[in-house]
Amino acid sequence: MSRNIIAILRGLRPETALSITDALIAAGITRIEVPLNSPDPFDSIAAMVAHAQGRALIGAGTVLDVAAVDRLAQIGAKMVVSPDTNPAVIAATKAQGMLSYPGVFTATECLTAVRHGADGLKLFPAFKLGVDGYKALAAVLPKSVETYAVGGVGPADFAAWQAAGITGFGLGSHLFKPDYDATKVGHLAKDCVTAYDAAFG
Repeated sequence: MSRNIIAILRGLRPETALSITDALIAAGITRIEVPLNSPDPFDSIAAMVAHAQGRALIGAGTVLDVAAVDRLAQIGAKMVVSPDTNPAVIAATKAQGMLSYPGVFTATECLTAVRHGADGLKLFPAFKLGVDGYKALAAVLPKSVETYAVGGVGPADFAAWQAAGITGFGLGSHLFKPDYDATKVGHLAKDCVTAYDAAFG
């Protein structure tokens, strides 16, 4: 089962990247991003891409410019996640054959992202938008667009967001902090997967 959970590994170091990747995949989370404000993120991503060998979708978060998109394409990343809606970043991502998940909060940002070819929308920060805010936005969004609640949303919230129509989640501190080892990440990931499966069936 492919779950719409994106693991956000902010602060990941290259020396622990592969063990953390294996722990997430074993628990059932196969979409993984390394934010570019982590230590040596391109080194981690390149190693993870080679190591995962198609078992997971590896990409980057906090992608703010086209130069970063081009570098990610060169090392084999498949996913670009941003905190904002930048049409140039979306266009460059799609031109390189990667998946684009820009950050959005307003109806204008959502529809701008969709018009420029985004594969999904990162509702950020989701805890400020709230379920009611998301419902209002969802009423004007194309039914086919994937939506991810990111920021301050964890397993205890999955059911409420699913009932409102969200299609996925981006999870940071609920899954990973720089001092967590692979065993701890694996346990947390299993808890998240259990909650996701219960909410989405």
